[in-house]
Amino acid sequence: MKLVRRVLLALLVMAFPAQMMVAAAPATDWSKVSQRLPSGAFLLGNPAAPVRLIEYLSLTCSHCAHFEDQGIAPLTAKYIAPGRVSYEVRHALRDGLDLAGSMIARCRGPQSFFVLLPKVFAQQTIWFSRAQAWERIEQVEGQSPEQLMPKLARGAGFDSLYGIAPAAMDSCLANDGEQKLLTAQADEAWHHANISGTPAFMINGVLHDDIGEWPQLDAALAAALHIRAAPHPHPLPRKTSRK
Repeated sequence: MKLVRRVLLALLVMAFPAQMMVAAAPATDWSKVSQRLPSGAFLLGNPAAPVRLIEYLSLTCSHCAHFEDQGIAPLTAKYIAPGRVSYEVRHALRDGLDLAGSMIARCRGPQSFFVLLPKVFAQQTIWFSRAQAWERIEQVEGQSPEQLMPKLARGAGFDSLYGIAPAAMDSCLANDGEQKLLTAQADEAWHHANISGTPAFMINGVLHDDIGEWPQLDAALAAALHIRAAPHPHPLPRKTSRK
């Protein structure tokens, strides 16, 4: 009888860790999941999340760079990774440099795009200054936009920043369909969604055009999820105009 009890006890001890392993299986990290939507926009996170966040951004917008620096890490950790919020990026283009940079950033698909975006914004002042210097010395008269865009991209140093070979970059910029897609996104942002500047945020189909800082967005997402937002200071709204 004692032997039977010992065998049963041993079996229970062996089974218990396996049960614990099943219970402690890690949840999906939705910040590693991305996709291209039928519209052509890129989405990061759980496509079935209860809250859908859309950001209209511009690569040449300094306030978009500020938001990326201050907000993307807590947005990812608190809302995207656990699957509470899906994050869709739409391009509210403001100029030719913005178009070139956006096309190259998107060239290798959504997974690469969401990895590159923080890096592009972190170095915005560097590549923007390079592009301005290039424009001061380049003779642009008589050249078509198709001729100028690869030169502008090289002048900004996008090939080095994105880690892309010049020939691959030229091929990416020559994608007429992608160029039309981003132009249509910009038209939708400025003339149909009627954003007043960038960054602009839409939460579950409702434009929150007064949000320009992470604390404001955090509070709005928490309200949409019916949870308590962390306390933040109250900065003045930051917004870049379309001009």
